Order: sequence, then C-alpha cells, then structure tokens
Amino acid sequence: MNIASFAPLAVLLPVLGAALTFLLIRQARNQRIVSIAVLSVTLLLECWLLATVWEGGAAAVNIGGWLPPWGIVLVVDQFSSLMLVVSSTVSLAVLVYATGQGMADGDEDAPVSIFHPTYLILVAGVSNAFLSGDLFNLYVGFEILLTASYVLMTLGGTGPRIRAGVTYVVVSVVSSVLFLIAIAMIYGATGTINMADLALKLADVDPGTRDLLHVMLLVAFGIKAAVFPLSFWLPDSYPTAPAPVTAVFAGLLTKVGVYAMVRTETLLFPGDALNAPLMVAALLTMVVGILGALAQSDIKRLLSFTLVSHIGYMVFGLALSTVAGLGAAVFYVAHHITIQTSLFLVTGLIERRGGSSSVDRLAGLAKLSPLLGVLFFLPAMNLAGIPPFSGFLGKLGLVQAGVQLGTPLAYALVTGGVLTSLLTLLAVARVWNRAFWRQPADAEHPDPVLLAAPADSATGDRAGKTNVTLLPRTMVGSTLGLVIAGVALTVFAGPLFQLADHSAQEMLDRSAYIQSVLGEETPVPAAPQSGQAQPQNSPQPGAGT
Repeated sequence: MNIASFAPLAVLLPVLGAALTFLLIRQARNQRIVSIAVLSVTLLLECWLLATVWEGGAAAVNIGGWLPPWGIVLVVDQFSSLMLVVSSTVSLAVLVYATGQGMADGDEDAPVSIFHPTYLILVAGVSNAFLSGDLFNLYVGFEILLTASYVLMTLGGTGPRIRAGVTYVVVSVVSSVLFLIAIAMIYGATGTINMADLALKLADVDPGTRDLLHVMLLVAFGIKAAVFPLSFWLPDSYPTAPAPVTAVFAGLLTKVGVYAMVRTETLLFPGDALNAPLMVAALLTMVVGILGALAQSDIKRLLSFTLVSHIGYMVFGLALSTVAGLGAAVFYVAHHITIQTSLFLVTGLIERRGGSSSVDRLAGLAKLSPLLGVLFFLPAMNLAGIPPFSGFLGKLGLVQAGVQLGTPLAYALVTGGVLTSLLTLLAVARVWNRAFWRQPADAEHPDPVLLAAPADSATGDRAGKTNVTLLPRTMVGSTLGLVIAGVALTVFAGPLFQLADHSAQEMLDRSAYIQSVLGEETPVPAAPQSGQAQPQNSPQPGAGT
C-alpha cells in the first residue's frame, strides 16, 4: 500500500477534531481531551510517515482520483515529513500548556469554545501547507493559517490585540494577494500549477518572465517568513497575543514561509540565479534582527526580534544551494521551531510568576523559582549557539558550508552568522542577569511579589503566600517536556543531520519528488548547480554525536 495514502489524515484528523470540539462547546473537559487525543494520534501518524519515507523515499497521493497535474496532490518526502513531526510535537506541547493555563485561569483569556477548534484548524493549515504538491493548495494552506491565526491572536478582544491583529491581517493579505497573482501568472505561462509539472515546464518559459515569477514568489514567501526588509510587522504583532498563541506563532508560522521558500527554490527555480540577493537578505535579516533585540527591555519583544534574526540563518543555508548548506538549514529549522517555542512558553511562565515580562521589573527569579531558571537557561543557551547544543551544531554546519563555497558573499554571511550568534548570547545573557540573577531590590521598578520571601519549592510555589502567583504543574510540565525535546536534538544530532543531508540531497536532485508525482518513467533534467557545489560526502557537525 502507498504510504502517502495516509498523508491526508494529517490534515483530516485536526479538521474532524475541530468539528468535534466545536460540538462540545459547553463541555470544557471533553474539549480538552478530544484536542489532545487528536493531536497525539496525528503525531504518531506523522512519525510513522517519517520513518517510512526515510527508508522508502518520496511518495504522493492524488486526492479524489484525479491524475496529476489536474487534481490535488499531497507529497510526503523526508523534508515535509520532518516538518510535520516537529510542528505537531510543538503544537501538542503548546496545547497542553494552554490547557493548563485555561484550567488555572478559568479560561478567561482563552475561551475553550473558541480556542480548541481554532487551534486544530491552525494545525490542519500547517500540515496542508507542508504536504501540498501544487501552488494553489499551498495558497489554501496559508489562508487557513491566516483565518485561524487572526482569531487566536485577538482572543480576549483587548485593544492592543485587535490593533496587532489588524496589522497582521493586512500584511498577510498583501502577501496572499501577491502569491495569488503569481499563481495566476504561472498558470498563464505554463498551463499548470502542479509543482512537479512546473519543475519541468518552467525551464521552457522566457527567462525574463521566469525571473519575474521567481521574484514574486520570493517576496510573497519572504513576507510570511519575516525576511528583512519584509519583517517589520512581526515584533509588533506576536507579543500582544496570549502566551501559548505567541509560542505557536513564533515556532511555526514563519517556518511555513521558510518551507515554501525552500520548496520552490529547490524544485521550481534550481540553481543560483537569485542566490546573491538571497545572501544579502539573509545577512541583513540576521544583523538587523539581533540589533533590534538588543534594544528591547520586554522579553517577548526581544524574542520576537531574535526570531526574525534567526530566520536569516535558514535563508543563509538556502542561498548557498549546496547539500551542506541546505542540510544545515533543514537541521536549523527543526532546531529553531523547538527552541523558539520553548522560550516563549518559558516567558509565559516568567510573566505569570514575576508579574511582568519586562526585565526592568524582574529580578531574583533564579532564587524565587530555580526550576524556572533552568527552563529558561537551557533553551536560551541553545538559541545562542553555545556548545554542545544543537544551535551550535546547526550554526557550525552553516559556517562550514559557507567556507566551503568560498565566495565573498559566503564569507560575509559566515562573519554575520558568527556575529549574530555572539550578539544573541549577549541578549539572552542580559535577560538572565537582570531577570534571574540580580537582587529584587536592584530592579528599576520591582514588583512587590519579587520582594516576598524565598520560594519553598522548585516551581516557586510558596504555601501560605497569598501575594504569589503559582505555576500550574501542567504548564510547567509541558514546557519542561519541550525543553527536554530541545536537548534531545543535541543527543540525536547525528541521525538528525543524516536525515537533513538526505532530504537536502533529495530536494536538490528533484527526481524523487517529480517521479513520485508524475510517474517513475518521467525524465527529469539535471538541475543547474551553483558554481562551487559541495561534495555530497563531506562530514557534517554532529555526525558522531
């Protein structure tokens, strides 16, 4: 049986779960049980898909029996299945966190009748985007994300959330309209929007027209991925949402844009035609983003700027157009989804425990709640790229790939990447020093809670202290689980880098993807290569981990 036949379940299960949770509108406990169960089953399915394609290669399923290029095609390959597993893992962790927050707060900030169905629709949109084998279905995935994310962002109906939601929607609609225009132009030029078919037909399109289509898609996806200078909207939009919503947005939504960039660059527009502009954009994204982070006093805004900055690392690897560069980028995407989501969840705990997310008001948290200090410290050091964490291994892979390419722009990216990593360390160390390490009396505007007596437990829960906000165990447990998953990326870096390299080689070769959709007999022309491609057998960081 074709394993891709089960791929639609990755989209269908969350949709059915959303419908069921909506029917359970007045049964909060049952809503939570259904949501968590559906995501757990979906994650198990996707793990099986990943294990199967790792051994058997890419596979495709034609929805409704329509043969390509006419029908909707879902394609499962190593890259898409890896993204499915990572995205569902963090989505499940965030859902458990949100459930704990909802039970502790009486669901005041996240009404269960709205949150659970919308959240599952968001997960369905993400899965649909990762599996889409044609551009219009990819567009549909983005629109599902837009609709669900706007509802989640504006939960509670506060003024700041509505304003941020409007900005987010306007920017997303502009990006979507540009994407839709590009799809129409591509169909007019080639007569198809099936990506495997386009991989063959775009080569025959006039070079000027092809370059225009290429740029339009890059701009549309660059807005969604928050690539500089198209990233202005993100730091003002994400921090206003509830903590679990901000966490899942930061972890997943921009990565769907990165995924679309990687898929179209390697499949539809192979070679190095626009590598130089991509390298410049990657460099500016890294440097400008981290400089913005250094200027922030609010942890959520700081992390939003680091999110923008580290998108640059992924574009860095993509722009190199080598197996080493793209493999390191795939590894870094998986790493960053996990670590960035962890940090936003921890920030939600910090805000709950200390009463604020501003480092001007926080102090002494390491003594107040030692476990909270550990939960922040580990992913923060991972994000900064401190050895031996996965962040270091991913950045080392990118640096090695840049040095091997050896062009002036590649060396500039290597320099910018190292500088950005050092500045990231400075930014998170500043948060640690001010929020966790210094004494409460030294804070500029200390919260009265922080001046109370020391904690009586690892979670900071102090019996008998009515002025202390306790950390729900469900929220702490889900955050701890995701932090452990981030550490596991280091422990299993060898197999993960092997998978990333295989997926990069498969994407740059293109034949497995195209033939899985159009048939094994389909002739696939060799893709143009960059001027100095890396040998495919070079060692990767973490290979012996």
